[in-house]
Amino acid sequence: MDIILVPGLWLDASSWDPVIPALRDAGHTPKPLTMPGVGGSASETADIGIQDWVDAVVAEIDAADGTVVLVGHSGGGNVVWGAAEARAGRVARVIFVDTVPPPDGREISEFEVVDGVVPFPGWETFDEPDVADIDAAMRAEWTPRTQSVPARVPTDGIRLAGTARHAVPVTILSGAMDDAEFRESIAQWGPWGEEFDAITDAEVVHLRSGHWPQISKPDELAQALVDAIR
Repeated sequence: MDIILVPGLWLDASSWDPVIPALRDAGHTPKPLTMPGVGGSASETADIGIQDWVDAVVAEIDAADGTVVLVGHSGGGNVVWGAAEARAGRVARVIFVDTVPPPDGREISEFEVVDGVVPFPGWETFDEPDVADIDAAMRAEWTPRTQSVPARVPTDGIRLAGTARHAVPVTILSGAMDDAEFRESIAQWGPWGEEFDAITDAEVVHLRSGHWPQISKPDELAQALVDAIR
């Protein structure tokens, strides 16, 4: 099975390196992506929005021989959900890594734009549960590996024209919540809860991690991905 791996904001294809060996050992073909404009200047990336990221994933799906699994971490979840809507018949499963399926028109989040791009804002800007398992050594290793993203991408609303994506099986790998806790929580999220409820086949797996399990718990994340791809 081809596994298309989409990183969250500020990360590139190499962020998936810790989980690639386990996917290969399980007989899959991992295809980690670096999204358009990551690390580019303002002049190079001014016209790049979230749809360009979705289109890049759709192109990978079209290039595959058969069905694929889409994996999206954090903001990459918006991207893979848009691609699932566009190519629902070619997607065997969508796996969200510590994120949730977005409803139509919603953005990733808003971050400060600096010199026309959005740089990594620093670990200290995130909620403590998200970064509690990212120790000093991990931060020192990964901070230099972060790259800016195009200014439009975090605040562009995802376009989801149709409902085909709802028939694609979904696995949510949640860092903080088990299945019951997740379902109780998302029911309070308005349109996000409605989007989740519309999915025909959805499971929630508790990773017991922060927001970046590929950094803090790569072995556990790798096994959870292998278990979900069945």
